[in-house]
Amino acid sequence: MEASCLELALEGERLCKARDFKGGTAFFEAAVQVGTEDLKTLSAIYSQLGNAYFYLKEYGKALEYHRHDLTLARTIGDRIGEGKASGNLGNTLKVLGRYDEAAVCCQRHLDISQEQGDKVGEARALYNMGNVFHAKGKQQLWGVSQDPGELPPDVRDALQRATTFYEMNLSLVKELGDRAAQGRAFGNLGNTHYLLGNFVEAIKFHRERLSIAKEFGDKAAERRAYSNLGNALIFLGQFNAATEYYRKTLQLSRQLKDQVMEAQACYSLGNTYTLLQEYERAIDYHLKHLLIAQELNDRVGEGRACWSLSNAYMSLGKHRQALHHTRKHLEISREIGDRNGELTARMNVEELMEALGVKEADLSPSESEFKVQVCFLQKLARDTSDEDCFFDLLSKFQSSRMDDQRCQLDEPPNGENAGGADPNTLNDMIDASLLTSPQTEELFDLIASSQSRRLDDQRVSVSNLPGLRITHNNLGHLCGESDPQEPSDDFFNMLIKCQSSRIDDQRCSPPEGGPRAPTVPDEDFFSLIQRVQAKRMDEQRVQLPSDEQEPDEDEREPGATDS
Repeated sequence: MEASCLELALEGERLCKARDFKGGTAFFEAAVQVGTEDLKTLSAIYSQLGNAYFYLKEYGKALEYHRHDLTLARTIGDRIGEGKASGNLGNTLKVLGRYDEAAVCCQRHLDISQEQGDKVGEARALYNMGNVFHAKGKQQLWGVSQDPGELPPDVRDALQRATTFYEMNLSLVKELGDRAAQGRAFGNLGNTHYLLGNFVEAIKFHRERLSIAKEFGDKAAERRAYSNLGNALIFLGQFNAATEYYRKTLQLSRQLKDQVMEAQACYSLGNTYTLLQEYERAIDYHLKHLLIAQELNDRVGEGRACWSLSNAYMSLGKHRQALHHTRKHLEISREIGDRNGELTARMNVEELMEALGVKEADLSPSESEFKVQVCFLQKLARDTSDEDCFFDLLSKFQSSRMDDQRCQLDEPPNGENAGGADPNTLNDMIDASLLTSPQTEELFDLIASSQSRRLDDQRVSVSNLPGLRITHNNLGHLCGESDPQEPSDDFFNMLIKCQSSRIDDQRCSPPEGGPRAPTVPDEDFFSLIQRVQAKRMDEQRVQLPSDEQEPDEDEREPGATDS
């Protein structure tokens, strides 16, 4: 029985290291069913199961097993294990948007690490605390209409607290000589300063992040750094420099075969070229964004692309093409329940129809010409391996901008959130999980006083925990005796090593309200730059003259329709 439990658990670990989390959880669950009398081994299995479920985004299951881990760690007096379990709970609670509970768990991890003189654990706990307040500030910022830097007091307080924890983490990992952790800290410091409106500081930190990413050959982190640098430069008005970083973002996204990030880079480039009033090039990139959004069935992103295309065509005076995309934006806004988008699109449709002197009945539903244009662009994108050549071809075809959203501030990410490299092994993952993970019991005692309620699943009898076989050897622990026999299984040693590595919590972003647009950066850059640039990319917003002539046929973009 004992051998079977260990064998099942080892196979579960092997599968998780190969990133087969579903297979891994199946074996770990089977190991729990077989059971073991070794409390430390069972605690370690709980920890790995919690982390595996975390990466499968089954957060309820992750919480359940991390709570079991916390309960066992406390039962056997394992203070280091208790701290790590608390960190894992905090990480999971953060992803669920339960920031106050997450902060309690991460603070407990920090307290225990300092008490035990565990510098590595202390560094992780500081990083996790920063992530909690970073994510909290970002969520509070959601839907706020202030310009960057003009933040409500609660948002500014959360982001400044995040900055303080990241700075403490950076100081400690420098002392430990951990370059990879320094890179993550630099990235997240750049992200928080960006949200605070400190763009010069943000650029300084993102350049440090870029340097370390190159040092490790971490292409994903390098891509995030380029994107973040582009974002900050936009707000400093350095549009040409921003396009260079966005183009590098695009190039790396293609190398990594990441279509979502490729689309975000195209979206960013399109918006930046709009700011530069290079509308033809903006159209090129927005069409590419549109194509990928359609391929990925991202209706929100597709609507945003149509809106951006309409704006660019309006700026060129090509009102028939603008009308086609505006009508599509209106259709998608109705479908996804975007009331503001629907109102904007409806207003634009009315203005454009008045300018063109047409009525709804005069418009043709045919989209054949537009489809021809999209198919041609698709062929160019797939057949052209050299990015610069692709840009040249697109320019010739159209006669003629923004970023990979920002480091998954993670996850991105969210993370450096964009910040740390994605874990490649279970050690790395659990490393990250530990980095930002939550705990239970002490958490619930503290929460009881601060929230008038108690989450006390952990109060269940230890003897009722799944997978625990009661024997004479572990009965002393269950009865509270102080000198139990210590297990020495190879499996436990291996699992403990797994728990000493680090996980990047930023990879998972907290749940958001409203429809998701994977191909549009987290912070809708288009709306941000609209607010920041008082001149707004909207020549099209002026009242269109009703007597304006329809453009001659040869002035229209190839493949545009009249619908």
